[in-house]
Amino acid sequence: MASRRRKNSPSSARIPPDGELRRSQVITTYGPGALVDLLHDAVIISGLDHWRMAAGWGVITEPRLRDQLSWRLKRLYRDDTWSLSVDAAFRTPPAGEDDDPSPAVGVSALEFPQWFVCQDPDCRALIKSSALPPRKDDRWFHPCKRNAKTGKVAGSECVPVRFLTACANGHIDEFPWISFVHEGPACEAPSLRLTEGATGDFGSIVVHCNTCRRHRKLIDAKLQEHASVCRGRRPWLGDDVDREPCDLHPRILVRTASNAYFSQVQSALTIEDTTKALKEAVESEWKSLQAVTAATLPVLRSVIPSLTKALAPFSDAAVLDAVAAIQRRERGEKQPDPPPLRNAEFEVFTHQPLDVPGDNPGVNEKFFARRADITPPPGIEAVVLAKKLREVRALIGFTRIEPATLNLQGEVDLNIGVHLAPVSLRQDWLPAVEILGEGIFVQLDEEAVRAWEARPAVKARAEALLTGFKQHVNTRFGGEVADEKLPRFPGMRFYLVHSLAHLLMTALSLECGYTSSSIRERLYVAPADAPTPMAAFLLSTGTPGSEGTLGGLVDEGRRIGAHLERAFALASLCSYDPVCAMHDPVHDHADRQLDGAACHGCLYVAECSCERFNQYLDRGMIVPIIGQDPDLAYFTRPT
Repeated sequence: MASRRRKNSPSSARIPPDGELRRSQVITTYGPGALVDLLHDAVIISGLDHWRMAAGWGVITEPRLRDQLSWRLKRLYRDDTWSLSVDAAFRTPPAGEDDDPSPAVGVSALEFPQWFVCQDPDCRALIKSSALPPRKDDRWFHPCKRNAKTGKVAGSECVPVRFLTACANGHIDEFPWISFVHEGPACEAPSLRLTEGATGDFGSIVVHCNTCRRHRKLIDAKLQEHASVCRGRRPWLGDDVDREPCDLHPRILVRTASNAYFSQVQSALTIEDTTKALKEAVESEWKSLQAVTAATLPVLRSVIPSLTKALAPFSDAAVLDAVAAIQRRERGEKQPDPPPLRNAEFEVFTHQPLDVPGDNPGVNEKFFARRADITPPPGIEAVVLAKKLREVRALIGFTRIEPATLNLQGEVDLNIGVHLAPVSLRQDWLPAVEILGEGIFVQLDEEAVRAWEARPAVKARAEALLTGFKQHVNTRFGGEVADEKLPRFPGMRFYLVHSLAHLLMTALSLECGYTSSSIRERLYVAPADAPTPMAAFLLSTGTPGSEGTLGGLVDEGRRIGAHLERAFALASLCSYDPVCAMHDPVHDHADRQLDGAACHGCLYVAECSCERFNQYLDRGMIVPIIGQDPDLAYFTRPT
């Protein structure tokens, strides 16, 4: 990370970096707009417009992800004229120079907040950094005491104030200390002081004005959050950026709170893009295909040698679809949205050949997977061993206060008015990292899943979880949300797949040599009536910026039966039973309306491993548990 920008420092001043971040952290935890605590003060990470790299940018190529994001971001927070760069849509965050650190290289940050509190217990002055003397030893000091012997002023160290204001649109601002304590116009020369009780809660924190003797408890700000309107400030984009119109009410926010920043990351696996190959093949033979029909295509295939060779890998239906797409483009018609990323990945995983001894990936291959040559346990359709994986993760924006709602494809749901805060204003690229690793793909038996979904016990549980889901959404949005505006309920097969992924993740970590927090899930779920029904998941592990992993996870895929038995044992009894097993999402009082039987004792994993913040889980759908109908369980353990 490059040094912070200070208003009272000359632009040419050589300021060493204040801290270091891993590149992968910039994509997730500490991206543009994130608040970061340094050793002596606090900063907000600047937007992409302020990032600097001395020797050029590292470009990451992933066409499937670029095509998908190019149209989605127009609808999320861009305009119709904007698009991602064709050649450099994704770039790695700039690396700092360890041997010669300089503000000219790296990720810059702005000092934020700029209000500080004096640490002297007899002083506790609340003052802006611009009113303090210049830094000394990279710290702010408040001249509040005199040395009794020398008569010289001795300063007390100041620390950043803990409180800010933010809204769900991603805006963030300084807390209005002066107007808050005066409840309107300030006195002529306000001099503020902040006192905190022993507990540190809002009821014991008091703001004082030494000039007019006014004081006010900070709890009032919590109780009257609806009384003010957000000013639309976006300090991470720069001091000169216009404020964005916003009609939301800002909320008081603790600077280090977990809801201060929710990064929104989109990812894609690098797989063979058959649609691109088909498009190129059709375009190369366009003179012969521009007027083709379903009746004439088989004839043309047989009589034109070049056409026979170019279209050999593709079916007639796929060719006709590609021809129709090119015809629509030539007529100037609006092109259809790109296909979902995970549908294509699912198709690739489920059409892999059997694994044979000695069949290993090449040095330059980015994706290599084979179907395990085993007899899968009942309820499992197939296990695929992904010996080589490449995943590209890109930061597309962030939210505050509340995370964005995701759809079944793991993408930000566009139907509920989510406002993503942008990471830049002028750039046509996004920060990204590539993860190289391995994984195990587990596909459930589609016919068995459909039969399970039709059981009365499963339908009854679905009604309870749907009711809890609606209660959660109404609480989140502060009122009754109409059914047509509700985010889509993920469905029972999502709970089934998600719960099994968590259990297997924990079971595998005991054997494969990786910690559970280093294994990550990728869910493939689509309902039975979808064009491509899906009920599968990928458990993968990987490392950014390296040659990948060691194969320990893939080898365990061949022993999936033993790992499932261990997972079933984890699911059947929890240390919190019967409380956990009999949890009711409808009458929940702990903000767990999205879960069935799930808690830290059984299903919850590290949040970096889960796509859904440990939500939408129920182990009663996996195996019979205490207090639940045994017919709810997808698997039946032998007695």
